[in-house]
Amino acid sequence: MPANKNVVFDVVGTLVSYDRIYNAIDTRLGPKLREHGVQPSFLGYTWVEVAEREYTYLSVSGAYTPYATIFEKIFHRMLYQAGIADPATVGTDEDLAYIMQEYANLDLRPGALECVQKLREAGFTVWALTAGDLNRVGAYLRNAGVEMPSENLLSCDTAGVGKPDPGAYRPLLERLKTEGGEKPWFAAAHMWDVSAARRTGFKGAYCTVYEKQALPELFGEMEVTADSLPEMAAGIIASEG
Repeated sequence: MPANKNVVFDVVGTLVSYDRIYNAIDTRLGPKLREHGVQPSFLGYTWVEVAEREYTYLSVSGAYTPYATIFEKIFHRMLYQAGIADPATVGTDEDLAYIMQEYANLDLRPGALECVQKLREAGFTVWALTAGDLNRVGAYLRNAGVEMPSENLLSCDTAGVGKPDPGAYRPLLERLKTEGGEKPWFAAAHMWDVSAARRTGFKGAYCTVYEKQALPELFGEMEVTADSLPEMAAGIIASEG
């Protein structure tokens, strides 16, 4: 009997784009931000990345907090760090509520649905391991037509251990190995994420769609690196022969 083949995806940032957050910032705050020399897309990027850092630091220090909570709470801190002395004059609570509503309705990246379909047609079981809330992330996928069985969608919230802690990846890795599968893949558009999963024991597949540069001198070489999600899927399939 052929061994099981499994691919575990990061979701937000990989299959799902942050563009809706950037557009929401531009819609509500764009002119005010530009008066201070701040591009809305850059504020969005740094806001997402700083929230990732605080999420990770709280997790590794034993104070795990859901990512969305952190993202919302640091809004005015981000405006302050962007050089805005009085953040409340630029971003109101109503502005934040609008941005958070858009955050709850993020869209798939181009090629994401094709990527998942290619892998399934090639006999892979597709999983997702997210730092996000299961209901919200599940809705991103479901609303875009990506069927993901509930048992295949996992969140770091459940165990209270955030990526890139090895403890966030290891339970699923051990489960897939125990069930008789080949060495599973972890696929992401965050190099810190896929490289951490690879060090834990996964094969690594990286897509440059978000970060643009792989920087292997920092993160190491992955088994597959591609510029689009369908190309990444094709690379995984080819690697398995």
